[in-house]
Amino acid sequence: MKSFFPRPTQKPASQSAARNAALVNQLATPGLGSLMAGRWIAGIGQLVLAVAGFVMAVVWFFEIMIQYYGQVTGDVQVRPVGWIGEIGATLFVASWFWALVTSISLLRQAKTDGRAGPKPVPPRMTDLPGQPPKLS
Repeated sequence: MKSFFPRPTQKPASQSAARNAALVNQLATPGLGSLMAGRWIAGIGQLVLAVAGFVMAVVWFFEIMIQYYGQVTGDVQVRPVGWIGEIGATLFVASWFWALVTSISLLRQAKTDGRAGPKPVPPRMTDLPGQPPKLS
């Protein structure tokens, strides 16, 4: 059975696999593309930073909403909570930039591995001239 994530020592199989991992890293979730490419340490670190930043941003949003709705009823004192949102956004942006560096590294590695790989060999022609080709 083939697992979704490759083994830690496995490199991206091709430039398309590296491109797909980079797209997931940058456009979906920072760290998920790194995990898909087998970069476990970087992927887990990016994913932890992204989730922590997102959770802090959501906590900040709910704190602000509680204060706004409390002001309508007049039973809540306003407290500064902007630091929660700032730290959350900073963590998420840091994970995104870390994922960008990893994505560039993946694309460069796939490009150099593609050049160094063996050249495809054309099939041998075993049919004699003037005879119909054999169908296998």
